[in-house]
Amino acid sequence: MRRQGYKTRLIDQRIEDFLTAMGAVVIEGPKWCGKTWTSASHCRSEFLLGSAEGNFENKRLAELSPEIVLAGKTPRMLDEWQEVPALWDAVRAEVDRRNARGQFILTGSATPQRKGILHSGAGRIGRIRMRPMTLYESGASSGTVSLSSLCDGNLEPVMNEREMTLSGMAELIVRGGWPGNQDTPSSAAGIISREYIKALLESDVYRIDEIKRDVHKMHLLLRSLARNESTTASISVLKNDISGVDGEIIDNDTINTYMDVFRRLFLLDDQQPFAPAARSSIRIKQSEKRHLADPSLACALLELTQDGLIRDLETFGFLFEALCIRDLRVYAESFGANLYHYQDYKNNEFDAVIELSDRRWCGFEIKLGAHQIEKAAENLLRINTAIGAAGGKTASCLIVVCGLCNAAYRRPDGVYVVPINMLKP
Repeated sequence: MRRQGYKTRLIDQRIEDFLTAMGAVVIEGPKWCGKTWTSASHCRSEFLLGSAEGNFENKRLAELSPEIVLAGKTPRMLDEWQEVPALWDAVRAEVDRRNARGQFILTGSATPQRKGILHSGAGRIGRIRMRPMTLYESGASSGTVSLSSLCDGNLEPVMNEREMTLSGMAELIVRGGWPGNQDTPSSAAGIISREYIKALLESDVYRIDEIKRDVHKMHLLLRSLARNESTTASISVLKNDISGVDGEIIDNDTINTYMDVFRRLFLLDDQQPFAPAARSSIRIKQSEKRHLADPSLACALLELTQDGLIRDLETFGFLFEALCIRDLRVYAESFGANLYHYQDYKNNEFDAVIELSDRRWCGFEIKLGAHQIEKAAENLLRINTAIGAAGGKTASCLIVVCGLCNAAYRRPDGVYVVPINMLKP
């Protein structure tokens, strides 16, 4: 049921793999990232719970008679299934009854509370996290360099035929990875992200569990998360940010509750910490690195336009890192790898670490400008040497990902340099 204009997504193959192994698959992720269109390209029939037709008749039908909703050609897509949480158990039971694979595709932009869901779905329902489009998926990356091959130490030097400008990179950050925003004129590219935040606070936060919350404080927390994008900011840092605005008072429990709501809406996509080896004597900071689902959301919350980013290069650098992390994570997961960050108590850090399925790992530094490559390479080499000296397993590959760079190549010291707009999985 592939829809006209659909752009192939990297998650497509993973969905096919899951459908051949599981009775059902649930595709989760933030609103507007393309879950419905992607799911439609893999299904033979669909049921849209969020449809407004007939005064939301589909939702009422699902509540009254789930078995009718499940009838149809398979794989059958149930879009926004969380609107009727009881469907989860109905799908699980129907998969058991049919004893067949590839029966259902569920899409969800929010995780409902466990109340009312009796079974985990283990063994029957597989979960896949979907994210906004990468530069390769949107066509902004040439895909000349394969990240998978690069992690194996394979790279032929090649010029960047699409050398990026500062304004061009700023536009990509403000535009974000929203499929419906890729053809929007540059002057209006930030509107979708601003409306996204508005809809989330005015509607989605309440609909997730019908609990009324302080929207103003939630907005302040989101602004703090945007200000601390790509950092390991603690809850106390976020609290101080909020308290610094008109004397607002908020406690840690409230912040944690709000953060849980944001996670259930897939608005947060934090980067987990990495340790090179359990026996390493280097103490590791076990802190997540803060990320919103897409760097364009941080721009919307901080009221940054394309020109505004260029005038604030420090913030530009953090948001460029966020864009690279978004893409590296999607690329890595497409070939069975995982993405982390590394930081020890001496503040030695890698912006990103990709751990491969055979436990080899690669260290990454992310830099906006080409003039930062030398320092980034020195940092990678120094920290990798320290890890080895402390008894840890060293990186199999060290890579600098750059924004404004005219080529992909291997330096004499062994560190690879690659522009983000040349990468693909």
